Amino acid sequence: MSTSCNGCCFVHGQHAAEGVAVRQVTHASRNRGKRTPGVDGIASLMPEERLRYAHQLRYLSRWTTDPIRRTYIPKSSHPNELRGLGTLRATLRDRAMQAVVKLALEPEWEAQFEPNSYGFRPGRSIHDAIEAIFNHIRLKPKMVLDADIEKCFDRIDRKALLATLRVHAPQPVMRLIRDWLDAGVLDHGQWLYPEAGTPQGGVISPLLANIALHGLETAVSTHTRKHPVVIVRYADDLVILCDDLDTLKAAQAIAAEWLATRGLQFKSSKTRTPALHRRCKCHAHPG
Repeated sequence: MSTSCNGCCFVHGQHAAEGVAVRQVTHASRNRGKRTPGVDGIASLMPEERLRYAHQLRYLSRWTTDPIRRTYIPKSSHPNELRGLGTLRATLRDRAMQAVVKLALEPEWEAQFEPNSYGFRPGRSIHDAIEAIFNHIRLKPKMVLDADIEKCFDRIDRKALLATLRVHAPQPVMRLIRDWLDAGVLDHGQWLYPEAGTPQGGVISPLLANIALHGLETAVSTHTRKHPVVIVRYADDLVILCDDLDTLKAAQAIAAEWLATRGLQFKSSKTRTPALHRRCKCHAHPG
């Protein structure tokens, strides 16, 4: 894809993307936080306002991003405690533009993403990840590393992310993404400026996380060819499968080293090696 355009042709075909984007962020069934406004106080739109938003989304190169508002909800396990929503509630207009950019970037990245990545991808689900694991362990015993990437959305190295994005995204899109990453956060009347991570819950954040983690599977498999290694990842949770324990440990070390280049690390309390999986005597489908 050429990166010489001014950004307008990149994000809309016959202006259909803008209408789809506005619908995605305002339609009740798709917008769980519909009643939670951003810093502008706007939580919903009338039909004529939606049309105005869709028109404004055509002008990508003129777009200015808004700060983000952090909101809190009670913890389900401790009602008296509050937890910050990682969404850091963006304004409706910014979420609509994020949806437009996501519609533009996602198809090209979907054609490149590694095959065993399942989280936040169209047409894929947690059940597909479970099936992939089952298919890799049902005929031959495997050692398993069950791991969790600690605070993935909060700690992604932005320079590494932008360097990866720069290969395919035109400059106006890069400018917008940089602005969204650097947007100030309004938290209880105070302005915060995180230096790493992507705001959880932002329309484009899951795609940015997948782009940041793209290459992990290839990096590990390239260095462990004697005993094949399989990585199955769903968002920030992953399992590494191998029939040799030493190779599995080596794969863990390689993965940890690769994650460090993205500002990430495994969460030690949730990273473990369960017992050896016994050979399955039947070929039945899981579930």
